[in-house]
Amino acid sequence: MPTINVSREIGAPLDKVWGVISDVDNEAQYWHGTKSVRNISKNGNVIQREVVIAFKDSKTMQTVTLNPMTSIETRITEGPITGSRIVTLSPAGGGSKTKVDVAWDFKLAGLLSVFGGMVKKHIGEGTEQALERIAGAVE
Repeated sequence: MPTINVSREIGAPLDKVWGVISDVDNEAQYWHGTKSVRNISKNGNVIQREVVIAFKDSKTMQTVTLNPMTSIETRITEGPITGSRIVTLSPAGGGSKTKVDVAWDFKLAGLLSVFGGMVKKHIGEGTEQALERIAGAVE
């Protein structure tokens, strides 16, 4: 399974960064690989949702777990890509900054697996761009 790890320090305190990234209904604003989000159910900090991704407008099923002020765990259970994306926050710079770590671990379905290297590069670049947009929203 391909893995991707991207980190960035954002010049804003953790609570401000959390306020942006925990608004998972508006994920498409920062993560441009996400076209639309439709929540199916919510039970506490766990959200079941259907997400349309940019790859051929494919639908994925996801379970998102919000761990307040710490992490967002997204499990992708159905679709052309399955696996996980975990976004972890930690205070930096004496609390005036936030370190954001994004870890992907995924599997590509069917013929898409032939293009694994290209897909991995695309997701990595998309993750860096998403963190750039998130930083722009809070700095």
